[in-house]
Amino acid sequence: MSAVTGYRPSATLPIWAEVRRQASRRRTQLALGFMVLLPLIILVAFEFGGNNDDDGNGGGAFGSLVDLATSGGLNFALFCLAVSAGFLLVVVVALFCGDPVASEASWGSLRYLLAIPVPRVRLLAVKLVVALGYSLVALLTLATTGLLVGTLRYGWHPLGSTIAAAVPPGQGLLRLLGIVAYLAVIMLVVAGLAFLLSVLTDAALGAVGGAVLLWILSSILDQITALGSVRYLLPTHFSDAWLGLLSTPPQVDDLVKGAIAAICYATLFWSLAFWRFTRKDITS
Repeated sequence: MSAVTGYRPSATLPIWAEVRRQASRRRTQLALGFMVLLPLIILVAFEFGGNNDDDGNGGGAFGSLVDLATSGGLNFALFCLAVSAGFLLVVVVALFCGDPVASEASWGSLRYLLAIPVPRVRLLAVKLVVALGYSLVALLTLATTGLLVGTLRYGWHPLGSTIAAAVPPGQGLLRLLGIVAYLAVIMLVVAGLAFLLSVLTDAALGAVGGAVLLWILSSILDQITALGSVRYLLPTHFSDAWLGLLSTPPQVDDLVKGAIAAICYATLFWSLAFWRFTRKDITS
């Protein structure tokens, strides 16, 4: 059967149309809005919380980051990223990447999109690119807001380190950017898993919640030292490797391992999603 005159698969479902469509959704606005609001909430907590040295900070590197958070804009931004990386960013990325396909199926609009017709591979690719774009925007919004708010309140000072001497502001900014970049790569695992679940189910909440729960499960298993070298296969094992950028000189071995593992996991999940979607009977 010959194609309809004037029909071009590459012209269906433009990326900018999907960007505008997702931008109009309440969950996108709330998620990005909270990325701006969180640093402000943390700032207010520090301002009104006072000095609680007697209560302790929980110890370890994280406790030291609490001590350093009010010593400059770089440290404040670093603290915002640190408290968000373990759960909040996971939820936001899972929301952006686990919702697009499953929500279309739950609304009954997925089959109509394919009947335009939008090629299945293109539809999935556009959904994925836009979801990854919004996930990156959320991460950059959090880091930028934290840096701006922290600098305005606490000044522009060296980046404090929990395990080495303070890093000069210029170099500290580069290391902060490196931490943001690493977190973006690590979150690809969540993005891949959520996107795969979005293809497998018609329930957007199930895709988002499933990705978050599996990430939490991996984090719990990673704490069980009895698993030995098996823990190296867990996608969350190198999730805190960004702390190596606070060393002098920076420790990048685990960063490289974590980035490679994250890309491999994400590629596997996305490949499975495309394979399943191109063979799936779309009934909703």
